[in-house]
Amino acid sequence: MATLIHTLSDHSDDVNCCAFSSSCLATCSLDKTIRVYSLRNFAELPYSPLKGHAYAVHCCCFAPSGRILASCSTDGTTVVWDTGDGRVQAVLAQPSASPVRVCRFSPDSTYLVSGAADGSVALWNTQSWKLYRSGNVKDGSLVACAFPPNGNFFVTGSSCGDLTVWDDTMRCLYNEKAHDLGVTCCDISSQPISDGEHGGRYFQMASCGQDNLVKLWLVLFQDFLGVELKHKCTLKGHSAPVLACAFSYDGQMLVSGSVDKCVIIYETSTGNTLRTLSQHTRYVTACAFAPCSPLLATGSMDKTVNIWQFDLKHPCAENTVDNDCKVSVEDWSEDDVSAWLCEQDLAAFVGLFKMNNIDGKELLNLTKESLANELKIESLGLRRKVLQKVEELRLKTSSVSSAVPDEFLCPITRELMRDPVIAADGYSYEKEAMENWISTKRRSSPMTNLPLPSLMLTPNRTLKMAISRWLETQQK
Repeated sequence: MATLIHTLSDHSDDVNCCAFSSSCLATCSLDKTIRVYSLRNFAELPYSPLKGHAYAVHCCCFAPSGRILASCSTDGTTVVWDTGDGRVQAVLAQPSASPVRVCRFSPDSTYLVSGAADGSVALWNTQSWKLYRSGNVKDGSLVACAFPPNGNFFVTGSSCGDLTVWDDTMRCLYNEKAHDLGVTCCDISSQPISDGEHGGRYFQMASCGQDNLVKLWLVLFQDFLGVELKHKCTLKGHSAPVLACAFSYDGQMLVSGSVDKCVIIYETSTGNTLRTLSQHTRYVTACAFAPCSPLLATGSMDKTVNIWQFDLKHPCAENTVDNDCKVSVEDWSEDDVSAWLCEQDLAAFVGLFKMNNIDGKELLNLTKESLANELKIESLGLRRKVLQKVEELRLKTSSVSSAVPDEFLCPITRELMRDPVIAADGYSYEKEAMENWISTKRRSSPMTNLPLPSLMLTPNRTLKMAISRWLETQQK
């Protein structure tokens, strides 16, 4: 079911957290660094390791777009990094100056939450990187945080054992004593579920604690009725405190890591143990599933990160648009739409689209009004990005009988070029893609892997005109 395919051994101290974007893996450690790896070959990116914290780094997380990475530390700060070049975008000092234990982006990237050892919770505006709201849990250190895919609220976990539900004004909506000896981690599945016993559509949440237990919860948010939090079941596979947990992309699996050095993979629908992984030699402190590939990362106090690959079929590994639209988009199921979202680097919207039953027909009918008023996507930039991808899909759908000529596709993105340029290797690329390639300090050709004699990019007007003429024929 799960095969160990790679081990990363670059950190010089305990690994505290692992986080995936659609193309990268980030890890952080007591050694004060964050390391970032490409998912193509698990090679460390040129700007890695990131060194900006004065003390141990406890947590790291990507924004849904993958273009920003946040990390937090004992030094009392949360640092925001540009994943294109590794530059620092902002340094956010916790208002209380207390060590920061956890950080999380909201699904629409509007906010970043940071939680600290003194129980303080800070909500940062990601446009200005200014403090928007702050609050405090009633007791203990804040050590865990999770958002549902619709972003209407977030949940924090504390060392005193409480799970607290907050809205985006930092109003406490609900509090539950979940683990007697303290919560260590929590996660919310990106996929809503229908629950026959209680009725309605719920989010599934997992929490783990010092009591050796993993608990599954059903969370329902209703604008007028508040929040319901119902205990679903308790998983008792570990023999020592459980330090980390994470849901798979499709919500069908849950993974947990423990002081007993084991990683357990559960089936969420039944609570059954699917596999126990025992390759780490010390406490397992971190685990994370990739959003759009069948990969799992586990980190440990043995200073390593293990990468596992699943042989199960994964929703994002099949039924993609690049298969020349063999299935008409109008006939796509909700799962097909989810796969397409992942392909377009829009995995953060999978849960929201699922919750609103967006199938292929509904996808093609999306407008800026429906994205804002019905799906409640507040960010103008994200609405534009979704609409642009939908428009491209409409174009592909209308021209399904005529495949895109290969010479019109960018060798880097494999997408139709809009602004082709000629690089010094003689090949043509999409301008933005090649600029991003060069900005990450790569000086070799994407096609030949040989050094580029020059970084100059020349507009390929002839190719651009040919693509325009081809597009016109497809729209007739």
